Amino acid sequence: MAGAAVALAGSAVIAVQAGAGPARTKGGSHAPDDGLNRFQQQKVEWHRCRTGPDDAIGKELDDAKAQCAEVTVPLDYSHPDGPTIKVAMSRLKATDPKHRRGTLLYNPGGPGVPATYLALMVKQAEPTIAARYDLIGMDPRFVGRSTPLNCKWPTVSIGSAGPDRRTFNRSVALSKDLAARCAGHRDVLPHASTRNTARDMDVIRAALGESKLSYIGSSYGTYLGEVYLQMFPRRADRIVLDSALNPDLFGPDLSSTQGPAVNATLRNWAAWAAGHHDRYHLGATTAEVMATMDRINQAATRGPLRVGSHKVDSRLLSQILWSVTGGDSEEVYADYAADVRVLSDAARGIEVTPPKALDEALTDLSTSTDADGTFSVQTAIQCADRAVSRDPETYYRDIQAHRADEPLFGPLTRNISPCSFWPTAPAEPPTKVHNAVPVLMVGATGDPAAVYPGQQVAHRALAGSRLVTLRGAFRHTVYAGLFAPQNKCIDDTVNRYLIEGKLPNTDTTCPVMPSPSDD
Repeated sequence: MAGAAVALAGSAVIAVQAGAGPARTKGGSHAPDDGLNRFQQQKVEWHRCRTGPDDAIGKELDDAKAQCAEVTVPLDYSHPDGPTIKVAMSRLKATDPKHRRGTLLYNPGGPGVPATYLALMVKQAEPTIAARYDLIGMDPRFVGRSTPLNCKWPTVSIGSAGPDRRTFNRSVALSKDLAARCAGHRDVLPHASTRNTARDMDVIRAALGESKLSYIGSSYGTYLGEVYLQMFPRRADRIVLDSALNPDLFGPDLSSTQGPAVNATLRNWAAWAAGHHDRYHLGATTAEVMATMDRINQAATRGPLRVGSHKVDSRLLSQILWSVTGGDSEEVYADYAADVRVLSDAARGIEVTPPKALDEALTDLSTSTDADGTFSVQTAIQCADRAVSRDPETYYRDIQAHRADEPLFGPLTRNISPCSFWPTAPAEPPTKVHNAVPVLMVGATGDPAAVYPGQQVAHRALAGSRLVTLRGAFRHTVYAGLFAPQNKCIDDTVNRYLIEGKLPNTDTTCPVMPSPSDD
């Protein structure tokens, strides 16, 4: 990334800059000089996105006539005269410039997911929105093409706590080791927070000459949107939150709320699989399919399953079976059933050959390192947002208390994380979200990640919001078919709001309809 490299404590290195470039007056309103004017008034230098011959993403952006740029922001907003970092973004200019109504920034979630490329997905999925808005994809601080943070972790996950104290202790040791590997970034870690990413968004708004910013956030992107609304309520234009997270809980332990929703998603799939018993032979009723799942889990607890060249223990099994949360389309459910069929045979001692996708997933989970830093920066963001218990017994007691009602996924969702051993504390307390800014929220009752009770908490905290619910759907994110089956009712409601500014008069619902691929 652009910028002078400054070595921090230990062997880790991160690129920071000593200062910003010359100020330039831009359009839009600015607050009295609090040390941020030079950032808000900086000139944005747009350029091609491709960085080299092997940059396929940059080439695709260039082919779509996107522009890329970097803005300079403070590492620590409480000391804007201190070190700076670069935040990368892409822009797809409105295709109907005569009717352009502003800039719309998109964050797909994560945390820690680059969005420079994913803004192109919005344009492809919703050309009516791309006609009226300049679409901005921002790689959040320390992510993707922005100034990187990489602790060089030897794994891409902690995994499940497993069946007993011995396997839980392995999670504790791994979490402690991973946290220690980030110690060289002590000067940076406290500044990876969502609050600072929201501040970066506002610098982008000002540098682009916009008095207000429109926004689509999905999954973690909804929490980023909630924080932005609280910190900059007068800068918000038309805001869409797709599958909102509970703002009172976001942090390393948020996953502990997912157990019941994931179990409900699994049962919904099991009912589907029972209806296809003649093909997959997993059980003729929902109860029988769930019993098959329990039998697979028990077998993996006794000893690793042989799945082709892989050994699948209970730590790995729950991660593989987590893919049931990938959506409730026929295609996703059929692929999942095929994988479960293989695991069921392996649990009975039958020699099996995994399908290609399952083989690749097992390889990634068991052998991949966090080469690009995705896992470490995702963890850093969560650790910077909210402190958690540093006592491993807190997590072990919680897992044990839920082994009966969450036998498959509880040891995964309730497991300890590196944040319990993190080398730094959050620089600020979590954001208390409570405002009446107009917002459109959309989500599904069966969302396994942004659980519906949490969406309702967010809805109450955002008193000016309207919530449009897709009832009976078991999918995470619902707008535009970006990451889950598409729903015309949801899409029409969101697009009407973004183009015409019309919120529904009251909270409402949309029926589940088959996606185009299921017709």
